[in-house]
Amino acid sequence: MADDFADQGVIRRLLNESRTWAFVGLGDNPDREVYNQARLLQQRGKRIFPVHPSGAEVLGESGYASLADLPEKVDVVGVYRRAEHAGAAVDEAIAAGARAVWLPLNVIDEAAARRAKDAGLDVVMDRCPAVEWALRR
Repeated sequence: MADDFADQGVIRRLLNESRTWAFVGLGDNPDREVYNQARLLQQRGKRIFPVHPSGAEVLGESGYASLADLPEKVDVVGVYRRAEHAGAAVDEAIAAGARAVWLPLNVIDEAAARRAKDAGLDVVMDRCPAVEWALRR
């Protein structure tokens, strides 16, 4: 179940030690949850990479149409897509050399999470970075 991918040690390490996060689904719409999560982590010192088909600039950062277009490997890929599309984004994160994937609340794809784990990535699923950030203290 999703609790298999909610290890508090992994969550703390990703929040504390990661420096770069790509947010799949991050467009320039402040009403979307992905925008709020990206902004929060940016305010906490993380460098963010917006990944959206539009490739638009978001929160002052250059946007990219896909994970394959990123100029560097990232520590964490946040997958802010519906669960039925999450697997493809997880597979792209594996191919792009990400160190971890984070699927937020209600984005559950256990098969994709297992593929990522089998490929050596840390995986967090069905957890909110903002909530976990508040709990880590």
